[in-house]
Amino acid sequence: RFKGAYPDIIRVIVLTNTSRGYKMALHQGYPCGVSKGGVDMSETIPEKKIQPRRKIRDEKERRDLLNRLKRIEGQVRGLQRMLEEDAFCPEILTQASAVNSALNSFCRVLLTSHLRTCVSEDIRAGREDTVDELMDVLQKLMK
Repeated sequence: RFKGAYPDIIRVIVLTNTSRGYKMALHQGYPCGVSKGGVDMSETIPEKKIQPRRKIRDEKERRDLLNRLKRIEGQVRGLQRMLEEDAFCPEILTQASAVNSALNSFCRVLLTSHLRTCVSEDIRAGREDTVDELMDVLQKLMK
C-alpha cells in the first residue's frame, strides 16, 4: 500500500505471476470501501503485463552453464541411487558435499558474468536500483 498526492485514497499494487510473466493491477479506493462524495473510487485500472527481465548469453556461456547443471543433475541422481541402494551415510554425505560445491561453483560463475555484464551496464546507464537488486541476490546466496 502506498499513499500518493491524495492521502485519503489508498492504492494497492497487486503482482500476479503467470506462465507468461507478471501481471500488475492497481486497485485504488478509500479505506474500508468508503467512497467520498458518493463517487466509487474502487475501480481497478486495467492490468499491465510486466515482462521478466532477460539476459542474452552467447552460445559458449550458455553451453558451459548447461553442462555444469547437467553434471550436477547427474550427481543428484547418483545421490538418489546411493540412497536407494542403502549406501553408508558418510559416502552419501561426501557425495552431497560434492553436489553442494558444484552448485556453489555454478553460482559463482553466473554471478561473475552478471557483475561483468548486466550490473556494470545498468550502473553505466544510471540505474541505481541495480545495486539494491544485487544486494538482495547476494543476501539470498549467503544464506
